[in-house]
Amino acid sequence: MNTFWLKIAGVAVGVAAIIIVASSFLSDEVDKALEPETGFSDQVDKDRRFLDKPEVVKPPEQEPAVEPVDENRQTGPAQVVQPVQPVQPVQPKVLYFKPLGEIETVEAERMINAAVPGRSVGRLQVGYKQLMVDPCREIIRRWPDSFYAYQAKRMLADLPERFQRQYNVTEEEKDLSRFSVQRAGTQPMQFKETN
Repeated sequence: MNTFWLKIAGVAVGVAAIIIVASSFLSDEVDKALEPETGFSDQVDKDRRFLDKPEVVKPPEQEPAVEPVDENRQTGPAQVVQPVQPVQPVQPKVLYFKPLGEIETVEAERMINAAVPGRSVGRLQVGYKQLMVDPCREIIRRWPDSFYAYQAKRMLADLPERFQRQYNVTEEEKDLSRFSVQRAGTQPMQFKETN
């Protein structure tokens, strides 16, 4: 029996195994998203909070920062009273979004709600393309001035660098600056981001 072809197949399988093992050990890029510091369920909860709708915030009322000093009080040796600097509250952002109709809102929410679990599952080395990137791009294409486009752009910008290169995510798809300027048909919305 001729074992020549059997030997060639064995060598080919051995070379392929060596290449696979070497590529996993010699990879110059370590993706921190694939080595989560917390459990998968914690990452899923974080993803859900990342896309929570913002709450509208009213500006806080200013309280007196310095307590009045009673000048009749005897304190002993002269004490220097340092004025207390007020802690500056976190200033909410003012962003501008175009309101959507009822049907458009339902469609956009359906797509963004499909992309959020796609973001979580993509971390399990399944990939982000069909589960997250494609729905985000569709939202940006159909409703570019909406709050949902803002969230989709945040999700694309939050992808690890190697996946941004792999899926050809452009700077325009990640650019959030357009939402900080009022445009025709947009309304201001003031809120604190959750993440």
